[in-house]
Amino acid sequence: MRPVDGPALDRLYLEHVASLETSYGMSLARTGWDAVVVHSGKPTRRSPFDDQFWPLRPVPHWQHWVPLREADCALVVRPGRRPVLLRPVEQSFWERSAPPETQAVHRAFEVVDLVPTTRLNDYIGTGRVAYIGDDPSGAERWGVPAERINPSPLIAALDALRVLKTPYEVACIVEANRKAQAGHEALRNLFRAGAPSELDMHLAYLRATAQDDWETPYKNIVALGPNAATLHHVAYGRSGSGLETESLLVDAGATCRGYAADITRTWVKGTSATASVFAALVAAVDSLQRTLCNAVRRGMAYESLHDQAHPLVATALRNAGVWRGSVEEGVDTGVTRAFFPHGLGHSLGLQTHDVGCALRRPRTENAFLRNTADVQAGQVFTVEPGIYFIAALLDPLRASPGGRLVDWTAVDALAPLGGIRIEDDLHVEVDSPTVRNLTREVLPVGGGSP
Repeated sequence: MRPVDGPALDRLYLEHVASLETSYGMSLARTGWDAVVVHSGKPTRRSPFDDQFWPLRPVPHWQHWVPLREADCALVVRPGRRPVLLRPVEQSFWERSAPPETQAVHRAFEVVDLVPTTRLNDYIGTGRVAYIGDDPSGAERWGVPAERINPSPLIAALDALRVLKTPYEVACIVEANRKAQAGHEALRNLFRAGAPSELDMHLAYLRATAQDDWETPYKNIVALGPNAATLHHVAYGRSGSGLETESLLVDAGATCRGYAADITRTWVKGTSATASVFAALVAAVDSLQRTLCNAVRRGMAYESLHDQAHPLVATALRNAGVWRGSVEEGVDTGVTRAFFPHGLGHSLGLQTHDVGCALRRPRTENAFLRNTADVQAGQVFTVEPGIYFIAALLDPLRASPGGRLVDWTAVDALAPLGGIRIEDDLHVEVDSPTVRNLTREVLPVGGGSP
């Protein structure tokens, strides 16, 4: 896939801003506000005991409008007027803000350089003005009383605007997937060629995607062997295992103008019988993941898609010789949830686990499901089934009635390979009945032998 053309992306961005002006105006009127000041954010102190700060993670409501990683800026949105972007004139000689990914903000907003003599009231105006940001202490400095910080009804209304993506947002996620593809391919090749450490592969991923660590949408998960049984493994090993049979799980993404890709692939190498069984299990997870992606339909509850995953997981476990009961028994006794404990996927956008698609609670047995919305045109979400060998979940199963139908010899043989997860990013298209798999366009293979 070719990189997204910059001028074309800028044109989509200006259309995106125009649509936000309309939708924000409606949301403000519905929740009783005359205007809103959206703050870009402030760096977070790494520890209360020293003077170091993490790189800025901008407020997502800010990034919905403005693709700039600059601290202490604000956007004033007042219906009927052009939005005003207020940017401090940088004075610090310690650090410099990241360069902008686009200059199109100068066409989208009235841009004002803040200096000590700037009269904020001239831009913020009067009436009921809300403040959205992660720096409550700074609201009054921006002319907004403390009681108007992050009002819940307005936040909920604005979060709802992020559920259905504009063409600009989809284009950014497409580009983020393209960037992430380079990283996944690089690690697949490294794994095929030898046994580098997890840290080496993490650094190689950053190099291949031209990202610094703080630019990634989340900390890369790079897990060799048993570490793949830790769902969010980021305590990278410093040496390769050197084992003949080895597995690699990579859950890593990229960003474009703040929008995220979230991709997982699993690989196995070796010639042993265990490697062959695990490779077949990887292929089974890849196949069932494709089946679930193809089953997505407008109007269906995402939780029903999650429910469809468990019989498929039971079938994969049966075919691998791990489960000796029926598919129905595997689901009804909770065995599949010991091997596949997390939710099937989540909304994706400015946040890796984006907002607006978890407004109702999942059923008790699906406690970790992050997407409970009905599928709608315009949504972007992930589908990421997995099968893992997690001791903390399997040990209780050994002593349970369902555990009598588990082949524990097979489990013990496969456990050193940790687990499997395959994850793609899907867009439910607006102008077509199809569901577009943004990830398979660039990474057709979900896993297996590298």
